[in-house]
Amino acid sequence: MNKTEAKKRIEELREKTEYYAKKYYDDDKPEISDFEYDMLMVELRNLEKEYPEFISKDSLTQKVGGHVKEGFQKVTHEVPLQSLQDVFSFEEVEEFDERIRKQAEENGIKEVNYVVETKIDGLSAALEYKQGKFVRGATRGNGLIGEDVTENLKTVKTIPMELTDKIDITVRGEVFISKQDFEKMNQEREENEEELFANARNAAAGSLRQLDSKITAKRPLDIYIFNVQKIEGKTFNSHFEELEYLSKLGFNVNPVRIPCKTIQEAEQAIEKIGEDRENLTFGIDGAVIKVDDLHFREILGSTIKVPRWAVAYKYPPEKKETILKDIICQVGRTGVITPMAILEPVKVAGSTISKTTLHNEDFIKEKDLKIGDTVVIQKAGDVIPEIVEVVKNKRTGNEKDFEMPKVCPVCGAPTVREEGEAAVRCTGIECPAKLFRNLVHFVSREAMDIFGLGENIIQQLLDNKLIKNIADIYTLKFEDIASLKKNGKKFAQNLVDAIERSKQNDLSKLITALGIRHVGVKASRMLAKKYKTMDNLMNASFEELSMIDDIGPIVANSIREFFLEEQTIDLINKLKTAGVNMNSLEEESEDNRFEGKTFVLTGSLEEFTRNEASEIIERLGGKTSGTVSKKTDYVLAGEDAGSKLTKAQNLGVTVISEAEFKEMLER
Repeated sequence: MNKTEAKKRIEELREKTEYYAKKYYDDDKPEISDFEYDMLMVELRNLEKEYPEFISKDSLTQKVGGHVKEGFQKVTHEVPLQSLQDVFSFEEVEEFDERIRKQAEENGIKEVNYVVETKIDGLSAALEYKQGKFVRGATRGNGLIGEDVTENLKTVKTIPMELTDKIDITVRGEVFISKQDFEKMNQEREENEEELFANARNAAAGSLRQLDSKITAKRPLDIYIFNVQKIEGKTFNSHFEELEYLSKLGFNVNPVRIPCKTIQEAEQAIEKIGEDRENLTFGIDGAVIKVDDLHFREILGSTIKVPRWAVAYKYPPEKKETILKDIICQVGRTGVITPMAILEPVKVAGSTISKTTLHNEDFIKEKDLKIGDTVVIQKAGDVIPEIVEVVKNKRTGNEKDFEMPKVCPVCGAPTVREEGEAAVRCTGIECPAKLFRNLVHFVSREAMDIFGLGENIIQQLLDNKLIKNIADIYTLKFEDIASLKKNGKKFAQNLVDAIERSKQNDLSKLITALGIRHVGVKASRMLAKKYKTMDNLMNASFEELSMIDDIGPIVANSIREFFLEEQTIDLINKLKTAGVNMNSLEEESEDNRFEGKTFVLTGSLEEFTRNEASEIIERLGGKTSGTVSKKTDYVLAGEDAGSKLTKAQNLGVTVISEAEFKEMLER
């Protein structure tokens, strides 16, 4: 490679590493594996070493990745939170040892000891204590300036608010989420159709860097402390001694810390950690070798980016071949059907893998997977097993193509994949797999509004087999409900009354409760107003529905298909039998003062909910919209109005307060 080619490649690598580092550190949404990123950095570092004239202070080889997120106060670290030099072989570990021993010899130091620790896969943070009390916490950021996340760190149960000694100290640790908690979080997110976290590190980072500490408090964050950054009134000779003292202070110290007298012992410790890494409760992305003598560390010093007294050994991802025996489908609580690979059991990174998710139809096509294929498996971030690729030269011709099911494997209802979506869904409203979520939605405030019938009670009713479908809500007996709680008679009576009251709801509430895809509160009110009865709506044609303002062909098709479903017809008949109202109760208003006017609501109102205000506007002939445009007539702005208010002001749209809205109603 000549100089021109080298310069071009260096520029390409800098652009790529900056982009991937931003996705990893700032957005907490990595796009490539740690190993792939590391290999790009190795190539960049080697090229810069060979062509030093092209080294730039802006290169990630010369600085720590990460920036301060908007919304956080900046914190300047008194002692920089540096990164570590990565090594990928024992040959490089031994080169590190040679450099250290050469420096030791030059400075008259006869003995060099090391400490090997696990490199925890999380987000680095500094904790500051005054007189033994926790006063401030910050993320690493770019190493020099981080984000003040004190309130968020206070929600981490393993961070002591007060130490056993009244001392001024700043320590460094790694905030992480355990493997078990991470798997549980992703399972819940999958059931709720939320985007899955890519790995435990990014889940921890995203959780700690929330602007609302209440969200952080709900996440299972933990921390291990691994370094003293600064301490007043005490001195230590060795790093290992420091760590022991931190434990006595009450810190949750990195549990894997192995003292080593030689580099050979250090290599053995690295191998042992590698063998045991699957048994660790937390994820790691390597092992760290540190010089133990703190005085010698000061002599060795640091570069701008990394200390010279430590390196991080990065384990390569372990890959194994196995057979894709079958692909089965699982139905989540929201009806999303997820294909699952059934594998010939194979041991990868210390655990036996016999199945893994295939995400969706597109993933299977992208990987060109067939039942019977030989596939390569690896564990992403040492936690989640994944299929990396197909070994196509091992195909025999007996492999079978896979197709997503046309009917739900649980209830037999047709499945649908809508344009622009990757997910295939079950359409059955009575599908047992979806029942819990459907029940929660059916009784919610914006739907049938059955106060007292919360998620816990619904789960108990299902567990005790007191309800098997939505309509069973209306056959619940007083004694059944009372049996769910100690001294539950008053609760039972209140719930029976709430269920009975819900039968008299307007048709629009029932339409909302059915959970028709793409049909929310606003569309439900519109449909109830136009069709007057459930029967009329059920018999409406696609053409007729698609001509309604704000409905269109996609929503019209969704409504039509929903009411053609046998499960839907069965549920409606059961609800009719139970005495649930099927008619619009809204009287035709002669007052059309808002006819032809479009309102956008933003912020919080004092005397109305947004739904109530929308109902009033639509009853008086107006329309409501979720977006501000030049066609908007009024923006009704309450407290804490955000970007919609700003956009309205920029476009010159009339902005009215709640008081002005009330005046418009009183005229």
